[in-house]
Amino acid sequence: MKMASNSSVLPKPLQGIIPPMITPLLDRETLDVAGLERLIEHILGGGVHGLFILGTTGEAPSLSYRLRHELIDRACEQVNGRVPVLVGITDTCFTESINIANKARDAGAQAVVLAPPYYFPAGQAELLEYIEHLMSELPLPLFLYNMPSLTKAVFEPQTVRAAADIDGIVGLKDSSGNMVYFHQLQSLLKNHPDFALLIGREELLAETVLLGGHGGVSGGANFYPKLYVDLYNAACARDLPRIETLHEKVMQISSAIYHVGRYESSYLKGLKCTLSCLGVCSDFLAEPFHRFRSTERDVIRRHLEELGIVKKQ
Repeated sequence: MKMASNSSVLPKPLQGIIPPMITPLLDRETLDVAGLERLIEHILGGGVHGLFILGTTGEAPSLSYRLRHELIDRACEQVNGRVPVLVGITDTCFTESINIANKARDAGAQAVVLAPPYYFPAGQAELLEYIEHLMSELPLPLFLYNMPSLTKAVFEPQTVRAAADIDGIVGLKDSSGNMVYFHQLQSLLKNHPDFALLIGREELLAETVLLGGHGGVSGGANFYPKLYVDLYNAACARDLPRIETLHEKVMQISSAIYHVGRYESSYLKGLKCTLSCLGVCSDFLAEPFHRFRSTERDVIRRHLEELGIVKKQ
């Protein structure tokens, strides 16, 4: 496979909508290649400002390293510098994070993304030292990823402030849903204008941008990228009536699509089921999860009809 070049320049700060792409699968060790190609074109067609692969929404911890490498190659080749590609390198093993980062560089990605190692609990001083050691070996700029609900560890504000002084660390994605934390970061980093602060929870996108955040890593942009791009643009323009209309749509998607089913995996299942209903890609999930059964799928389709995303049958 031909490797893409690192031709897309990474803006400083990175701003806009950077969707955390799902990983289309046919089975536990096979990418849905045709679906992946359709998905990337669908996302980029919405005017997004970047693409984040191998994150939480991409089920990265559940994928084999071989599969992760294949996804990196295929995604970077297809994007081909049209937008920056960010690659998740979170792992419990330091060396494997470096290996994935090197693969991302070779494939043509522009940056990597790292959450705290998620098995052994680390103190803040240990996390900062860990980041410093990584940066001495990483071949690409790094975004930190605060995801305490899954990693059981937080990049505390003072740790992020110290990390921002390390050459090559260029931003943070916050998926905590804690706006006090986010505002603390904004205050601590006001003298670091090139450090990107991106919100993971799409329900908080509008207020984040209105109050000086740089954009969002919005899962719903997998299937409705234009909505999130339009909301980001409206917030940048401080167009409050338009913000209200678009934000309401985002909240409708959140309450409908992401809360079908009984388990916390309903967000992932809802996203993948939606893309399957739209004919974009397969809805197979990496184990231990399974795709929605016919009952839940019918509920998702009804919600999509009510939201005007698909036509009523």
